[in-house]
Amino acid sequence: MTTVHGTIQTPVFMNVGTVAAIKGAVATKDLYDIGTQVELSNTYHLHVRPGDELIKKLGGLHKFMNWDRPILTDSGGFQVFSLAGLRKIKEEGVTFHSHVDGRIIFMGPEESMRIQSNLGSTIAMAFDECPSSVAERKYVEESVARTTRWLERCKTEMNRLNSLPDTVNKDQLLFGINQGAIFADIRIDHAKRISEMELDGYAVGGLAVGETHEEMYHILEETVPYLPKDKPTYLMGVGTPANILEGVERGIDFFDCVYPSRNGRHGHVYTNHGKLNLFNQKYEADMRPIEEGCKCTACSMYSRAYIRHLLKAKEMLGMRLCVLHNLYFYNTMMTEIRNALDEGDFAGYKKRKLDSMAEGADE
Repeated sequence: MTTVHGTIQTPVFMNVGTVAAIKGAVATKDLYDIGTQVELSNTYHLHVRPGDELIKKLGGLHKFMNWDRPILTDSGGFQVFSLAGLRKIKEEGVTFHSHVDGRIIFMGPEESMRIQSNLGSTIAMAFDECPSSVAERKYVEESVARTTRWLERCKTEMNRLNSLPDTVNKDQLLFGINQGAIFADIRIDHAKRISEMELDGYAVGGLAVGETHEEMYHILEETVPYLPKDKPTYLMGVGTPANILEGVERGIDFFDCVYPSRNGRHGHVYTNHGKLNLFNQKYEADMRPIEEGCKCTACSMYSRAYIRHLLKAKEMLGMRLCVLHNLYFYNTMMTEIRNALDEGDFAGYKKRKLDSMAEGADE
């Protein structure tokens, strides 16, 4: 996928830097070193702090965080879901209480587009509502209809913003979001409707929010065939290495998830032979790297024993090394997936990878 900030090879895992930084003391140079293609930041959080208008004044998000490759900003729509106790949804948009200082914030389609335009991200996400996976059918139908109306408003506002002389990124792209909880027929109808809008890409949202993996895979099988074949498809907030492999098999191009960084900060590291918990005492004197043959900074220079010591001592370097390893593992897995697809061996690769990772899981 070609963008104003460079070409994206898909399938791709986007490295999540919610507030324009990946938790765990990961610097921009690290992102290049671990093979990051796309960084993902959060519209709502950057609007609250430091403020999107300040970031625009400083030259946009790319300049602010000194990153010249693609950035995707999510729209703030997920906060409508995750801040359920602090919100009020109307046709115009959503009123929040800020999780930082309690002040009232209003965000609708136009506001979300303006904030993302100020940030100047490569790809902006449409503002949507993410209904609960266990919501009643009537609520989901009404919510999806509103999300469609909001998408039309997002597209109109983005076209206006991209035409303004002082816009940070006049080539900003817009992805729409498919919703419908776990009702396949609602999902399909919504996919057909938004496909007619000729957007730059299409996301499947509202999954990995409480439903089973089997339900998620079923919804992908039902929905993805009705999204445009010539546009990228993005499964939002997913997931584990196994989720990604299953998603690719069902036609997904973009993924993002906080698992690699969040788990890394708690000493859980991914390997080709399962996940390790470096807090376990059996690693106290283990002088092997996290994974033999891995070329990340952690594995190239340090032992499991040393990283465990850092984690136990609450030294930031321990968290940083685990996060770097996990993101390198994910980014490298995506390269392997792309190579397997090129070679026509994805099914074989998927089976080998899943079998290998199931060998020695160590929670």
